[in-house]
Amino acid sequence: MPINISRELPAREMLKQEKIFVMDEDRARTQDIRPLNILILNLMPEKEKTELQLLRLLGNTPLQVNISFLRTATYQSKHVSNYHLDSFYTTFENVKNNRYDGLIITGAPIEHLEFEEVNYWEELTQIMDWAKENVTSTLNICWGAQAALYYHYGIEKYPLPEKCFGIFKHNIDDPRVKLVHGFDEVFHAPHSRHTGVFKEAVEAHPDLYLLSISEEDAPFIIMSKDAKNIMITGHLEYDATTLAEEYHRDLERGMEIKIPKNYFPNDDVNERPLHTWRSHSHLLFSNWLNYYVYQQTPYEW
Repeated sequence: MPINISRELPAREMLKQEKIFVMDEDRARTQDIRPLNILILNLMPEKEKTELQLLRLLGNTPLQVNISFLRTATYQSKHVSNYHLDSFYTTFENVKNNRYDGLIITGAPIEHLEFEEVNYWEELTQIMDWAKENVTSTLNICWGAQAALYYHYGIEKYPLPEKCFGIFKHNIDDPRVKLVHGFDEVFHAPHSRHTGVFKEAVEAHPDLYLLSISEEDAPFIIMSKDAKNIMITGHLEYDATTLAEEYHRDLERGMEIKIPKNYFPNDDVNERPLHTWRSHSHLLFSNWLNYYVYQQTPYEW
């Protein structure tokens, strides 16, 4: 899927080097089709890394996609320049009268806080309420998934005894569900979180499907029965080296952190990790865009 993004966005050159199809605005205007409009609420501190990770996955199917980036107005990120935010991001006030085919809400490293303690929680709930009528389908990732489960479905998160950190095996409950078409019966995915949600609470909720669980019997892929919300409790979008960067970062900060499970070959931190979840990352994003966005969204809002 060719993605239409600003010429000046730093991720653009990296995407072109990786042979990801990036379309110029002039070329996009000559195609007699309606592109999908995808809004990304990027809550991650290192926004440029997350942009690149998500754009790789959104640029891998046949349709044209317009990407817009959203940031919070009630919290100013400390890990990205004001120039980058002002140049490539907008706020909810500027998009609330628009409609979008898809919305992605990323994770955020704020699991230690209760949801109501997050300084942009009220703004986030306004966006989630707005999305019910103005977005065809929302993909919620990690903390974003826990926030969606809590706000929309009343499912609480709980603290884990130790950080869930590494690459874990997962099973598919029903391979006939379109979101997981093409998935292997067992597949890998990264996790990096301090909190979880109870499987029993998800299974008992009348509006939710539990599509995939981890080898540790934890919910991984959850979908609402109306397909308006998809919750991914891990990080399929992560690069091969992302967990290594998090591990070394926490060590440098003097934090108590264990080596990510099933990640470094032979648990040797000097060995290069293998990217064993790449194909399923592309499958999930492609299936979401095709079956739950493109096939469901009206041609004219």
